Amino acid sequence: MKQKLAVFDMDGTLLDSLPDLAECGRELLASYALPPVSDAEVRRMIGNGVPMLVERLLQAGAEKGAGAQVADIDHAQACRRFMEFYTPRATRLSRLFPGTEDTLHTLQAQGWLLAVCTNKPEVAALAILERFGLSPLFACVGGGDSFAVRKPDPGHLLGTIAKAGAQPESSVMIGDMSPDLLAAQGAGCPALFAAWGYGDGNLAELAQAEAASMVDVPEKAEWLLQNVSRAL
Repeated sequence: MKQKLAVFDMDGTLLDSLPDLAECGRELLASYALPPVSDAEVRRMIGNGVPMLVERLLQAGAEKGAGAQVADIDHAQACRRFMEFYTPRATRLSRLFPGTEDTLHTLQAQGWLLAVCTNKPEVAALAILERFGLSPLFACVGGGDSFAVRKPDPGHLLGTIAKAGAQPESSVMIGDMSPDLLAAQGAGCPALFAAWGYGDGNLAELAQAEAASMVDVPEKAEWLLQNVSRAL
């Protein structure tokens, strides 16, 4: 029997990281004398990694009447500046979603390996897992800079699965945004939509099942392997 692997997205799936990401986004915009953004605005920007988040933050500044100023900003420098704000405070306000730790232990007890596949930089993801005492539970972390590609490119998920020592057909991707679910489609493994996360409910159409909360994951993931994986 092949090793079962549960692959989790981080932001919006394991971690409610919106408060820290939003605060750092506002710090970034303030550093360029740009108008602030709300938590609700930042929520819609999360999921495609730091470069895209920074691009969306700057675009929001442009849409609020600072377009000429934004055009002069060096994007790579802005990304570095954002990480300087975010790295030391990544878990100041962020919290695990309810039931996360118990669910991870339940999956382990049921014979699952665990991995993280996130567009967040690997060093940041590792630090967050360490901060919450979760590092020993995970076989590996595939960050947004761990491979040559990142979600929604299936190579990111496939690389993470290989790093964990598992196979796509015995893996389940659990995530709340389209990059997670599209990566699973391309990788040939079933996807479980995390309905408690940041993604719009319509994204469930990209997955083979959805879970209302973290505590539903073990049952749903097992069902996917038994009933869906062979058909992909």
